[in-house]
Amino acid sequence: MSLQLTGIHHLTAITANAPGNLHFYTKVLGLRLVKKTVNQDDTSAYHLFYADGEATPGTDLTFFDWPVGHERRGTHSIARTSLRVGSQESLGWWKQHLASEGIVTGEIADIGGYPSLDFEDPEGQRLRLVSDGGSGGSHPWAQSPVPAEHQIRGLGPIVISVPDITNTEAVLTKVMNMREVRDYASPDGEGQVHVFEMGAGGPAAELHVAGQPGLAPARQGAGAVHHVAFRAPDQETLHQWTARLTEFRLPSSGEVERYYFRSLYFREPNGILFEIATDGPGFTADEPLETLGESLALPPFLEGKRASIEAGLKPLR
Repeated sequence: MSLQLTGIHHLTAITANAPGNLHFYTKVLGLRLVKKTVNQDDTSAYHLFYADGEATPGTDLTFFDWPVGHERRGTHSIARTSLRVGSQESLGWWKQHLASEGIVTGEIADIGGYPSLDFEDPEGQRLRLVSDGGSGGSHPWAQSPVPAEHQIRGLGPIVISVPDITNTEAVLTKVMNMREVRDYASPDGEGQVHVFEMGAGGPAAELHVAGQPGLAPARQGAGAVHHVAFRAPDQETLHQWTARLTEFRLPSSGEVERYYFRSLYFREPNGILFEIATDGPGFTADEPLETLGESLALPPFLEGKRASIEAGLKPLR
């Protein structure tokens, strides 16, 4: 059996309005704030983690809070983030719920093989709810304003845009051991989208690659995605991925200790930042499950700077 990634681990995006971001993702989308910490490479910025009720790997949608202008959309970028719900009926509930919150949505339609509903957050972050048909486990959050049967179950397919798929496809299949399983016309009418799956496959383990040579390069900003992370079960597997990237002479960060998981960063040939992250030890490494996200959590190597870090952060509420 070849070395396999097991799915999407997390996705990290950019906000320029942390209080508004917190309100939207917890009060409108009903996700749980499971970790309130800082960007370990820029401690002036919050790093907010939203997930399901038990902070399960594969459910994290995270944000860096940076005082930046709006993104310029284009290719060489992560273009849309999918979030899984349990049924087509849930999509109907979400369409009504988002409308009641003043959020414009598309129509419920089949996109890439899944019943889907497209919308954007208040900063223009492009999101898609997809029905996974209730496959796999779910861990609802008891305090969510969204009824348990309609809650977001985790991350779904992530859509990236590249001008030419050739070299990206080679890295996905030859280095990362993904399999191309189908393709479909991009809903925006710009090019064809190629679906690559990893591990057991399914909506929690797919990367959708749109070949879009007609688009100008994107520029990151508020509303953009910073990187996508893929799941490795444990540190031993991550060591194997590190060796594999070296074997293929693909430049990487080397392994980075993030305390809640261990990470390996590299860029695919069109410049999009990828991460491979371990499932553990998880967000209960320094807080009990019951009180996740309620206070500012800092990994041990930043704890000595807590006073200065807290002084530099703006209130979230």
